[in-house]
Amino acid sequence: MVGDNVEIGIYPIRAALAKAEELELDLVEISPKASPPVCKIMDYKKFLYEQKKREKALKSKASKVTIKEIRFGPQTDDHDYEFKKKHAEKFLKDGAKLKAYVFFKGRSIVYKDQGEILLLRLAQELEEIGKVEQMPKLEGKRMTMFIAPKKSK
Repeated sequence: MVGDNVEIGIYPIRAALAKAEELELDLVEISPKASPPVCKIMDYKKFLYEQKKREKALKSKASKVTIKEIRFGPQTDDHDYEFKKKHAEKFLKDGAKLKAYVFFKGRSIVYKDQGEILLLRLAQELEEIGKVEQMPKLEGKRMTMFIAPKKSK
């Protein structure tokens, strides 16, 4: 490595530039606000390439969170509920977050307690594979609840 044969010390700028040219490398200013400014002799293009490579590796490791939605009515019957619950289980097992909501049309808003019971029942039946991030909350004509998948070991 090139850094092994470079001495650490305080050099005038011309001497540092000459040393960098001699080694066919770049003189890079590390911290300009320091007194005296700190510089380093390195291959700048190689440094930028490795930095981009590191950022790309980090970005590829980051997981992308997808949110799947399931819509219920306040009086969803058992068969429809079970059908939608199976979809919810599949979404959570695939690693997606689940946004379950009850949509109240017209005057059905008077059944908001039924909607909350429906969402809490769903949360209870899915507690083995997911945990509730946000309890049922009424926003306008929608009662929304978020469930995140549990981390598998």
